[in-house]
Amino acid sequence: MEGHTAAFSLVVLIIIVALAFDYVNGFHDAANSIATVVATRVLSPGVAVAWAAFFNFIAVVVFGTAVAKTVGGDLIDITVLDENTRLYVLLAGVIGAIIWNLITWYLGLPTSSSHALVGAYAGAALTAYAWQLGGVANVFSVLKPEGWIKTLAFIVLSPLIGLALGFTLMVAVYWIFHRVSVRRVDRGFRIGQLFSAAAYSLGHGGNDAQKTMGIITIALVAGGFMTLAPDGKLPDIPLWVEVAACAAISLGTLSGGWRIVKTMGTKIVKLQPVGGFCAETAGALTLFGATYFGIPVSTTHTITGSIVGVGSAKRFSAVKWGVAGRIVWAWILTIPAAAGIAAVSYAIVLMIEKLTGLA
Repeated sequence: MEGHTAAFSLVVLIIIVALAFDYVNGFHDAANSIATVVATRVLSPGVAVAWAAFFNFIAVVVFGTAVAKTVGGDLIDITVLDENTRLYVLLAGVIGAIIWNLITWYLGLPTSSSHALVGAYAGAALTAYAWQLGGVANVFSVLKPEGWIKTLAFIVLSPLIGLALGFTLMVAVYWIFHRVSVRRVDRGFRIGQLFSAAAYSLGHGGNDAQKTMGIITIALVAGGFMTLAPDGKLPDIPLWVEVAACAAISLGTLSGGWRIVKTMGTKIVKLQPVGGFCAETAGALTLFGATYFGIPVSTTHTITGSIVGVGSAKRFSAVKWGVAGRIVWAWILTIPAAAGIAAVSYAIVLMIEKLTGLA
């Protein structure tokens, strides 16, 4: 009975921390949804975040839960971990992701909350399994290759797809509207940006909120309150988990992330409404496709690639490649840095558990 109560308390704590991560994800990644529409002055910052937050939330009724099942069930094999360490792994993983997000938010770097979460989850799991085995031999067997292959592949593919679509859409717009006055084009695409920003925010909520849904559901499994499906996959996501995750990310978006908005909206490419529309549309299409196939992609990588594609279509020198390069380096560091922070977090959590005797 005492062990069950301790597990329940840990699961509740993980749910609270996971929703806190979702909230941090929202304000960290608010720039992804609103930077272009703010930079082009189609909406004021306050109205823009409210617009984005609304579409973040209604994503719960638009998309399924394929991404949640990938994050919760296809990345880490929790069955090889000791029962009393599984929950500590999840807690340390989410803490590691939050810490990395706060560091990069403070520095104004649009890094991936998604990759921070999967990197931190992996870092905590590898540390726990190495501790359990008493060494690092075979430690990587705790990772499930199928989930990692598509996740790591889309670190590269999602910004490239966004770039290609952004470039193509911008070229198409130039060709279709080359005889129309700049004023009329600008006026038309200012209205169009309302729809493209809504679509991107919908995709952002649909893909990113599901990652938290996956973590909460696997915590319920690890705590003994749900069971894995017969094939070892994650069970169906409870409705309350879906609603809570979308609500948390939308509240985070409503809080804004102004440091990163400035980087995304003005420091990479100077955008006009037509460029903002093309970047958001390209990003939304990429996210819709990835979410449909259950691939946890980085919304940050996607929109950054789309913005670069739009800028390149105008002229190659329109892109501020120094800023873009700084962002890429932050991307490269995200998974190992978040994994390292989570490893330290796991050691601290384990130390607290030993001192307090909560096992």
